[in-house]
Amino acid sequence: MTERSHPTTIVLDPTGERSPAARPRAARPATLDGLTVGLLDIGKARGDVFLDRVAERCADRGWSVARFAKPTFTKPAPVDLRYEISQRCDVVIEALAD
Repeated sequence: MTERSHPTTIVLDPTGERSPAARPRAARPATLDGLTVGLLDIGKARGDVFLDRVAERCADRGWSVARFAKPTFTKPAPVDLRYEISQRCDVVIEALAD
């Protein structure tokens, strides 16, 4: 896995903020070996199907997986869910599908 150089990367925040905060990209681990991969289903149609496949691929590589689901896709994840994910996982993949 190599880090690619992106001269300009624009990430849009889908929340309704008038002045979105500028955030640096999170550092990527060199490998996922020994780390826990969190899979977050936001509740959109077929997101679980996508995450089922991602979980299979992670298992094939011997990576530890923790599954989570938001109660509804219409609101941000509850604070307690975000906290649990932050404590249990090293990286997170969020399912966005329709």
